[in-house]
Amino acid sequence: MWLFNSSVGKKVLMSVTGLALVFFLLFHMSMNLVAIFSTEGYNMICEFLGANWYALVGTAGLAVLVLVHFVYAFILTLQNRKARGSQRYAVVEKPKGVEWASQNMLVLGIIVILGMGLHLFNFWAKMQLPEVLHMLGMHIEPNVMANVANGSGYIAQTFTCPVYAILYIVWLAALWFHLTHGFWSAIQTLGINNNVWFCRWRVIGNVIVTLIILGFFAVVVAGFFGLGALGTIEVAAPAACCAPCC
Repeated sequence: MWLFNSSVGKKVLMSVTGLALVFFLLFHMSMNLVAIFSTEGYNMICEFLGANWYALVGTAGLAVLVLVHFVYAFILTLQNRKARGSQRYAVVEKPKGVEWASQNMLVLGIIVILGMGLHLFNFWAKMQLPEVLHMLGMHIEPNVMANVANGSGYIAQTFTCPVYAILYIVWLAALWFHLTHGFWSAIQTLGINNNVWFCRWRVIGNVIVTLIILGFFAVVVAGFFGLGALGTIEVAAPAACCAPCC
């Protein structure tokens, strides 16, 4: 099937999954902003999106999107390197009109994956995962189960740690470069490449991605400085919370 076997098909799959992930991030960012204004409201959302069937289906679908996107990105990168052969070792000037992000998408993608792993460790592994394991009959400590919907508490605890705050900011910077290039590249792959609409979609993509990153950045800053509703949460001293990660 051309969608899986041809280079064009692989690029289409990457484009569709990438755009779907962008809109998931838009939803996720909007949800996280609630924590700045209402910890109770954010925790209610976390409880609603816990180990319920619709949340688990959504999580499984999201995992498939991420897996397909990164697997095909890796395959296409290897194919491009193989096609260039020994020429990739030649010292050449940067091609005119080629963005820095375009030349470093693999590196940016690796940083995004590592940041995603850190994010899963800090939040998903402490919230939805314990619920799932408990549903499967595994023993989970009562204090862990009592806090599976305490998303605002985990935000405050995580970002009070300077190490985590800096790592998340680096991740968000890499994510901005990756998404701004990926968005317009996906639009071009899907055939929206006439001069008028391509430029418009590029601007729209840059605006959407910038809003996403600024939203996540606002949560990190609010958690670190204790701003808004997150400032009402008592957390361990920064030195204590950073001990496991330093």
